[in-house]
Formats: sequence, C-alpha cells, structure tokens
Amino acid sequence: MSQRRACTTIGQPRSTQRYEPTRKEDEVELVKAMLEKARRHPRYGYRLVWGLLKLDGWRVNRKRVYRLWRKEGLKVPVRRRKRRRLGHSANGCARRRAEHKDDVWAWDFIHDRTEDGRPLKWLSIVDEYTRECLALEAARSITSSDVIDVVMNLFCTRGVPGHIRSDNGPEFIAEALREWLGWTPAETLYVEPGSPWENGYAEAFHSRLRDEFLNVELFSTVREAKVLGGMWMIDYNERRPHGSLGYRTPAEYAQGCPPAPRACVASGSGSLRLQQHTRSKERSTLITPGT
Repeated sequence: MSQRRACTTIGQPRSTQRYEPTRKEDEVELVKAMLEKARRHPRYGYRLVWGLLKLDGWRVNRKRVYRLWRKEGLKVPVRRRKRRRLGHSANGCARRRAEHKDDVWAWDFIHDRTEDGRPLKWLSIVDEYTRECLALEAARSITSSDVIDVVMNLFCTRGVPGHIRSDNGPEFIAEALREWLGWTPAETLYVEPGSPWENGYAEAFHSRLRDEFLNVELFSTVREAKVLGGMWMIDYNERRPHGSLGYRTPAEYAQGCPPAPRACVASGSGSLRLQQHTRSKERSTLITPGT
C-alpha cells in the first residue's frame, strides 16, 4: 500500500507523516544552562528551573523545558501532599489571610544539629503576603529575649506589621514576650495548639528550608550555620522564583506591591519607647533580693 493511500485511509495528512523534527540552534546552550541549574539546585523541578531560565533572559516555553527535562532523564522525587485541615481557630492562615505587604508576619522554630551532634535551633520570620524571609537566626538555644531582639530590629528597620501569627506552644507563652508585644501596635494571632496547618506559611517555608538547605548542608559550627543561612536567605529572597508569585522572586514581588492601606512603620518615639521598656525589663531581672 502506498503512503498516499495509507494516509487517506486513516485521515492523516502526508505532511505530518513526512515531518522530520529539526533541532534548534540554541538547544545545546539551553540544555547546558538547564543542567547547570539542576546540579546547583537538585531539589528544583522543571518549573522552578524554567523560572530561573527566564530570570537569566531565556525566552523559552515551559513545555519545551519540560520536554528537554524528560529527555535528559531529570526527575525530582515526588513528595506526598499533606491533608489540608482548616481547624477551628479564627487566627489560622486559611481564615485570616494577609491582605497586603506587612499585614501578617509568621514566625516559628525549626530544629537541626551540627556535625558533632549538638542541637541547632533556627528562628524564621516570613511575610505571608510577599513570601519574603525577613529573618533567619541560628543558635544553640533561642530564648524569649533573643526573639525580642530579632523582632525589635525588624520593627526599627522595616516597620511594625499589622499582625504576627505564631504557634501557641511553649516557645511563645513566655511572659516577657507576651508583655513586650503588648507595647507594640501589632496584633497577635495565636493558632490552636497542635494545629501546625493553621500556621501554614511558616510550615511551608520550613519545608523548603529543610528540603533545599538543612538537608543539603553539614554545619561544623554555629558561626558557619549563620553565614550559610544568611547566604541562603538572600538567594531565597532575590534569586529563587516562587510558584505562587507567578515565578517571580519574593523581593521582585515585594517591589511591585502597592503601599499598605495604613502606615505600618514604627515612629521614632515608639521605637525609643520599646527600647527603653526592654532595657528597664533587663535591668529589673538583674536585681536580686537583698541587693
């Protein structure tokens, strides 16, 4: 049977049958750039690699990146999706969403260990609207005074947010921390105990932190962890595209955000009052009976 008759029988154009794919001139360079980013970020999938290529100036379709990704045999292990639970708290992220930049900050702790097996504790603070990592601190132990110092520094440099969401666990029930937050215009959003999904943005950030940083790096000292953590935070904010932001980086998305409806910036007098109050509390803790 001739090719003409066979194509007529099955209803297929002969041009399709005779088509021979041609390799584009830039495919070699594109594959080279794609493999380089896959080696540098082994936990990134083809979508994030496509976002990085766009940031580098490549005008390439996502489907083409996917085809080359499959052709090169690249694959990221699929993670099982967790069940979503809304919970019963009105302070959860599913019921009280951030409406603008600096509307809701979320903070939480995550634990790791150094090479010698000693504990390493991380404190992270993220902006739920822009997905920016505002602070990432590492230490052997982090007390309420350490948290106050980090938050006060953010208040003085970035401004006071509208709300702060956190777990209601033992790290956040310290009387000193609760009392200090009472001096700020920020409102606290405590989620229900045993409901980490209500602090979902902090949990999602910790999932990426664990998968892309903590499980990849081996820390010898706390100082090394702080340096590498600072470098990773800059890379996360300024060079890592975020899927929920249209594959823009958090820093790029934050620059395009409109100004907040209300001023979330701490005034100089308010900042001074917070510092004076904190210093007075520190002095009072140093006074012992009989002195």
